[in-house]
Amino acid sequence: MGKHYLEVNCSGMAQGTPPEPCMVVILGVAGDLGRTTLIPSLYALGAQGLLPEPVGIIGVARRDWDDATLRQEMRPYVEDTKRFREDQWNLFARHLHYAKVDFSASPEADYAVLRDLITRWQDDYHMPDNVLFHLSTPPSFYEEIIQKLAAASLLDSDNGWRRVIIEKPFGHDAISAQQLDRELLKVIDEEQLYRVDHYLGKETVQNMLVFRFANPGFEPIWNAHYIDHVQITAAEDTGIGTRAGYYDGMGVVRDMVQNHLLQLLCMTAMEAPVSYDSLSLRNETFKVLQAIQPVDVQQDCVLGQYGAGENEDYGSMCAYRDEANVPRDSITPTFAAFKLRLHNWRWTGVPFYLRTGKRLSQKLTEITIHFKPMPHLMFAPRDGESLHHNILTFRLQPDEGIVHTFLGKQPGPDICLTPVTMNFRYDLTFGIDELPSAYEWLLHDAMHGDQTLFPRSDWIYKAWSLVDPIMQHWEAHAALDLPNYAAGSRGPAPADALLERDRRTWHGM
Repeated sequence: MGKHYLEVNCSGMAQGTPPEPCMVVILGVAGDLGRTTLIPSLYALGAQGLLPEPVGIIGVARRDWDDATLRQEMRPYVEDTKRFREDQWNLFARHLHYAKVDFSASPEADYAVLRDLITRWQDDYHMPDNVLFHLSTPPSFYEEIIQKLAAASLLDSDNGWRRVIIEKPFGHDAISAQQLDRELLKVIDEEQLYRVDHYLGKETVQNMLVFRFANPGFEPIWNAHYIDHVQITAAEDTGIGTRAGYYDGMGVVRDMVQNHLLQLLCMTAMEAPVSYDSLSLRNETFKVLQAIQPVDVQQDCVLGQYGAGENEDYGSMCAYRDEANVPRDSITPTFAAFKLRLHNWRWTGVPFYLRTGKRLSQKLTEITIHFKPMPHLMFAPRDGESLHHNILTFRLQPDEGIVHTFLGKQPGPDICLTPVTMNFRYDLTFGIDELPSAYEWLLHDAMHGDQTLFPRSDWIYKAWSLVDPIMQHWEAHAALDLPNYAAGSRGPAPADALLERDRRTWHGM
């Protein structure tokens, strides 16, 4: 199978515009997200000249750190990136400061100290009163932190803006998501609230929109007349690590399907927005959710939990129930596969297959568009030959890019059809050693006040309403025999049967 790497007359990153001066406050900076993602993403923005000038970055946690400790703790994670340079780090580190805050403290105590630090920074650097708060804490703290920020007069300003980024999960189900929203919107406006789904910040997801809506060749066939089915896979080869406290209360459906996979489905299936802006794009993605039919849990849903297994990369791997701090009788699902149907003019009759899980055979996130075969083929197939369908793959990880698989003629005296590929990869095409993380663009957008890539509340409520019945059914039938797939495998056998009954197979992995 041959590969052709596309060539373009440009390389490197496109230029962007830095936001206006502001403070960035990361609450929960000592956690995994703050260390491994948020601080490295802000460093990367600075290395590209895309941080405000001036800017202040305040890391907030409950630990007995100071500015020097924060810089020392964060440096190894920035060093892990290919864009690390000593001189660039020294410039960036000067903007890092620390505030110790007990999130349960009174607004007049630790939160007042944080307010004074922000004010001092703004006065010293003659900055406008603009502050972006990023809640990188356990979800149980969201409501309390927002209320206390408001009580400490940190969420309003007469001569600047306040914005708040909140991580997923936004609630535990539809009811809790609505309750959280009601409490937050008592002290903050919708225009100030940025709910994160970091998949929307990935280059390939945004490039899927460009591919479809900026090029005339594919949009006319992006419908049920030409597309046989769509597959969306988000497979992880790792387990839950140290996240048992969070994961066992959520499971794969709430952790991955309700947000990431449904967002990918919406970006794939939506109609063309009037323009690329927060109102138009979010209106269209919400319409996709409205078109999704309720899942037939008995027929179109497969859930599972991994047992012990092994592979070359990780060796022997324990079962989910043997992970640290996981109850020995846990029924939390670590794998999910669904068949979804959309009831609208464009997609009626086209199944969407979604698959995600932990401790699978490989790490892979992709969207594959499987086109229908030609209604009549003038070339006679060879004996026993099954002709390959055209497949368009949007690869999110690893090797981000777009792969188009189609039929070509194999050299020789006869017409022999064979699948060939055209492969566009970001790193090779644009000469970029390390692609920007999704959080770089999401942080940049939030500082600019652009909510386009942040889910709206009605989208979140609707997404929960689609997955809530699945989890309610699962939790009401706890006698299911678990585990039902080995760590390092492709997942439960019924997930393959889900497609085989439709005379289809999973792509990849």
